[in-house]
Amino acid sequence: MKSVVIIGYGPAGISAAIYLKRQGIEPLVIGKDLGALEGYESEIENYYGLPNPILGKDLIRNGIEQAKHLGIEVITDSVISVKSLEDGFTVITPHAQYETKVVLLATGKTRRTMHRAGFSKFKGKGISMCATCDGYFYRRKKVAIIGCGPYMMHELEYLRKISSDITIFTDGNPLNYEVDVPVVTEKIVEFIGDEKLSAIKTESQIYPINGVFIALGIPSSVEFASQLGVIIEKNNLQVDENYMTNVPGLFAAGDVIGGKLQIAKAVYDGMNAADAIYQYLAHN
Repeated sequence: MKSVVIIGYGPAGISAAIYLKRQGIEPLVIGKDLGALEGYESEIENYYGLPNPILGKDLIRNGIEQAKHLGIEVITDSVISVKSLEDGFTVITPHAQYETKVVLLATGKTRRTMHRAGFSKFKGKGISMCATCDGYFYRRKKVAIIGCGPYMMHELEYLRKISSDITIFTDGNPLNYEVDVPVVTEKIVEFIGDEKLSAIKTESQIYPINGVFIALGIPSSVEFASQLGVIIEKNNLQVDENYMTNVPGLFAAGDVIGGKLQIAKAVYDGMNAADAIYQYLAHN
């Protein structure tokens, strides 16, 4: 069993990993993309110690290389689920499972959305971002899941427990899995309904539906936390003064806990979370 698994290799996650390493703890860092800074095309000019402007994605890559140079294990993979154990957690990716005493959620704030008519209107009114969180409300109803990758497959397995009437919508993307439920590969045009969602419109057809679960890309820290019963307010994970959530051993840092969405703040969070994790492990 590992001592610490850090999910996310942005400023908060890498900062925490570096401080843990210096305290004699060997963290495992798992990340998939470069987060919100990946598509940030403006140059960063207000970060301490950088005499020349730098693109956000280059700053993130520099941090990852710094961690590797220090001997920290960094894996590029998609974390699709985190499950509680009696004495820790299991972190699940499409390729492996890792048991650990502590998890630090540092994936940043999700910016994932669908730019389709009706999406914003029905989000929370028939459109859900988390099957584990909201699936209960759609028991034995007609549901859809939108996605085409391993995260979609993971959510599909959960949805099978609540409904036998499930349709996968890939929104124009190929599905490289064998499934025993209907699959619609056409692009989605619109989400339809009055007060609540009632149908999905594709390029050639309208599909009546009671609920839609979005499973695009990889889940965010908020979605992991929701599965574990973490208190969430205004899309922020609630942590105590030691950066620990209400779930013992589950910590969070960076944009996902709110406050200023700045690199300097994320680095600061990572440092403090590392100190708190070190103390937690020393007493547990």
